[in-house]
Amino acid sequence: MRLWHILFCFFVVAGNIHAQAEVIVNELTQRLPVGKNLQLYTGVDGVSFSDVLSSTDFVLLDSEVPNLGTTKYDKWLRLPITNQSKDANLLLEIAYPLLDEVELFLPDGKGGYRSVKLGENQTFSKRKYQVPNYVFDIHVPRQTTQVFYLRIKSTEQIILPIHISNDLFLTLQANNDNLVSGIYIGIVFIMAIYNLFLFFSVRERGYLYYVLYVVFAGITQMGIKGYSFQYLWPYWPDLATKGPIIFGSLSGLSALLFADSFLQLKRNANRVRWVFKVFIVLFIGTSLLALFNWKQTAFLYMQLTTGVASLFVLYVSYRVMINGYKPARYFVFGWTILLLGSVVFLLKDYGVLEYNDFTSNSVQIASIIEMALLSFGLAYSINMLKEEKELSQARELAISLENESLIREQNVVLEKNVAERTRELTQSNESLQTTLTHLKETQSQLVEAEKMASLGQLTAGVAHEINNPINFVTANIGPLKRDIQMIWDTLDEVERVAFSDALSSTEKQEHIKAYKEEMDVDYLRTEVDFLLKGLHDGAHRTAEIVKSLRIFSRVDEDSLKPTDINEGLESTMVILSSLVKEGIEVDKHYGNLPKVECHGGKLNQVFLNVLTNAVYAINKKFEPNTGGKLQIETGIYEDPSFIYVKIADNGIGIPKDIREKIFEPFFTTKDVGEGTGLGMSIAYNTIAKHHGKIVVKSEIGEGTTFTLIIPIQQNIN
Repeated sequence: MRLWHILFCFFVVAGNIHAQAEVIVNELTQRLPVGKNLQLYTGVDGVSFSDVLSSTDFVLLDSEVPNLGTTKYDKWLRLPITNQSKDANLLLEIAYPLLDEVELFLPDGKGGYRSVKLGENQTFSKRKYQVPNYVFDIHVPRQTTQVFYLRIKSTEQIILPIHISNDLFLTLQANNDNLVSGIYIGIVFIMAIYNLFLFFSVRERGYLYYVLYVVFAGITQMGIKGYSFQYLWPYWPDLATKGPIIFGSLSGLSALLFADSFLQLKRNANRVRWVFKVFIVLFIGTSLLALFNWKQTAFLYMQLTTGVASLFVLYVSYRVMINGYKPARYFVFGWTILLLGSVVFLLKDYGVLEYNDFTSNSVQIASIIEMALLSFGLAYSINMLKEEKELSQARELAISLENESLIREQNVVLEKNVAERTRELTQSNESLQTTLTHLKETQSQLVEAEKMASLGQLTAGVAHEINNPINFVTANIGPLKRDIQMIWDTLDEVERVAFSDALSSTEKQEHIKAYKEEMDVDYLRTEVDFLLKGLHDGAHRTAEIVKSLRIFSRVDEDSLKPTDINEGLESTMVILSSLVKEGIEVDKHYGNLPKVECHGGKLNQVFLNVLTNAVYAINKKFEPNTGGKLQIETGIYEDPSFIYVKIADNGIGIPKDIREKIFEPFFTTKDVGEGTGLGMSIAYNTIAKHHGKIVVKSEIGEGTTFTLIIPIQQNIN
């Protein structure tokens, strides 16, 4: 028990000796740090100065720059100072502007204490020393010791880089801080103005996001240094306490928007963009919390969100970089440097690194390097996108020129063929002259079909459809000739036997009967009937195809004529039958339509283009599997003076971002050689000339519906 009592007394005495360490001020040759001499009150929270003054619950912090963390309560500190210098008038400087309230209790010379209050909750003009740091006059007579007390309260972390200095060192330090911060502000201003000018020049959103990020980051850093309060809103103390949180959140938000644009995440990493949206919502939430005076909660959430978001953005940018997107290198290097600067700044706050000009300005230095790298990367990215755009435009121009050349060559060939045919027709009679007129009209339609890139499909469809019945006819001709020859042989044999005098009537009958059995006349009769029926079916099918082709081509294009729309659709389906494979189910619902006054051939071209695109979309989705479905429906529209033609497919659908472009000339989503991009443009113009309209509805992966609305009469106002 005596041993425990001795040890207890030893520790109490040692604790009191340690807790009463004091600052000894000799002749000042530089700012004297006193953080290791601060004594922190460890008693109950919410006490008054008189309670603190009489308390012995103080612990020596023993840290060059104490970090007291975040708390909603006041922090009390005690600082004994012994002055052995010649100057009794000293300055106590707290070089951390982000403190809401700083109250110094000084001996009043009458055995009591008086207080001096500073902080961000007061207008800046009330400060005696017009600097961002908190500076107090303290009077300590030579060879005397005085005890000072500090009350600190802050929304953010309470970090206390405290020094004892005089007017000379205060001025030197203020000039040094102003120089560093002035250089930083100048660089931020130049980068913001320069990139804002580039934004107005190129209209690229990435530049705007970069400008917002630079401005908000600059204001945030100046807020941390106290210059925002000094120069931007010196009469708004509330904004001085909320500003670092609000502008820090806006800086993080704009950084996310810039990263999304700069790294082209929609193309390079679309799956992670939702995480960016979550961080953006969190930053907006921290700003709102700060605006509604939940400052400490907002500060903690902002720090947490900024840390996690920064690491996530670095990870995403690194993934984009290793996937081959070269501009991401600038982002990775710049972001890494900024994070390293932040780490150095935090290690300084927690006493791991020495508190000096470099560590206290590490974030600003890293921020300048990062901004420069991002600016270079943004310029590189824009140049790269510009080159890609120019190459794409060059390819599109080459394709357009190639298509134009092809159409020209085909037109030359057509003109040559028509000219040759014309020379032949001039030698014919009036019926041939009429045929010549029809051929010229057909030529006009074929030229337009060339512009819509559908001549190949038309030719292939007709050739395929005619080839089947012609092959069938050709295949039947040989057997039919053989059977007819057998019939002629039978007739010759019957005639020979009938006129023979060497045979009796009975013998003639038996001989003829035997010969018929040998020739199998009954089977021959059946086979001839079958072959003749096949020839008839093939010829009839060919005639139907020719009729469909005539209906489709509509050689009477010079005038408006009443036309059977259902018949035109059916003829178009015959032309397209070679494209509609067995795996595509065709569902037709033709309404009872009156004849429509129109250019029938041109409308058939519209049907051909829309149906071709529908079949293409179905094949893209289902080929080589089955399941495709093509629906054709006609009927009277809601307005009875109009009819409608609805063509629907269950193909791949049209993306929303290109739906407005499908009627533009030369716009196509097909591969090179599959389409020229003229079909839907001409279809749109054709329907417009008929005073109608086209309504498009589409869902990605579900299919597309084209509804053609056409007036029955063309004399509608």
